[in-house]
Amino acid sequence: MSEQMTQSPSPRSRTRWLRQLWRLPTGRFGLIIVAVVTVVAIVSIFWTPFDPKAIDLDARWAPPSFPHILGTDGTGRDILSLVMAGARTTMFVAIGSGIIASIVGIALASIGALTPRWARESMAVLIDILIAFPVLLIAMMISSVWGGSLWVVIWSVGIGFGVSIARVTRPELRRVLHSDFILAARASGLSGTQILARHLMPNVAPVFIVQLSWSMAVAVLAEAGLSYLGYGASPTEPSWGVLLANLQAYIAVHPLAVLWPGLAITITVLGLNLLGDALREATDPTLSHGRDPLHPPRASIRHVPEVIS
Repeated sequence: MSEQMTQSPSPRSRTRWLRQLWRLPTGRFGLIIVAVVTVVAIVSIFWTPFDPKAIDLDARWAPPSFPHILGTDGTGRDILSLVMAGARTTMFVAIGSGIIASIVGIALASIGALTPRWARESMAVLIDILIAFPVLLIAMMISSVWGGSLWVVIWSVGIGFGVSIARVTRPELRRVLHSDFILAARASGLSGTQILARHLMPNVAPVFIVQLSWSMAVAVLAEAGLSYLGYGASPTEPSWGVLLANLQAYIAVHPLAVLWPGLAITITVLGLNLLGDALREATDPTLSHGRDPLHPPRASIRHVPEVIS
């Protein structure tokens, strides 16, 4: 019996992760949830059943019925319209904080992995110091200077989780940096930036994608929590956190009114978390190949000596 060898993924197999992602139950659920929230956010830009800011005192606290499918709040505003408009705010915060977290995480991780030893060690200490600052504290520090707004949430989550991404990604970059193909790339004359873009980042992409998805999930929670506390969206902006803050005083009298924004936050965060886990399993060959009989997991690949009778 010949020795079974692993093969490097071909360009065709790199695109197979999309099909693998859809085959995973967690990936399918996460994709559907994220797609639904994205579509609702886009649709709310052009259309909502009612104006989210329109006040109708004659329809205040209407139960779920037509035309107010999810009912109304204490000022007669349609809750479905408020939830749809809040999805737009949520996606804006999630995408914005994800972009900032990516920039901060990649920059800190690159400095902590590709620079001389004294710079690497200094960056590792700085990351450990910065990670001790919670997102809420960062948001309060930023809002004390520029006031509360959605940008406070975006920058606080982006900086806070960017440091977390750097802490997780840095050792992975150091591990890949000592591989033979990195030595070959250096010998071929590639610069540090080219090595980072062509070899290092693709190899740490599974870890980075999971952290990025978690950062977007944290952004959804942070937007709701900070807006609830008054550090995020203003009372006039449609936001799930602001809606919860306005309705929580009536939870004993009108529990359904509080249920809808809370349910939207829970499902969105769950979808983003499950999507991140599924993306990691679909893009990491050590995990995805375990489901493919032609590519067994690395733990099961071992040399079996040939028996000659």
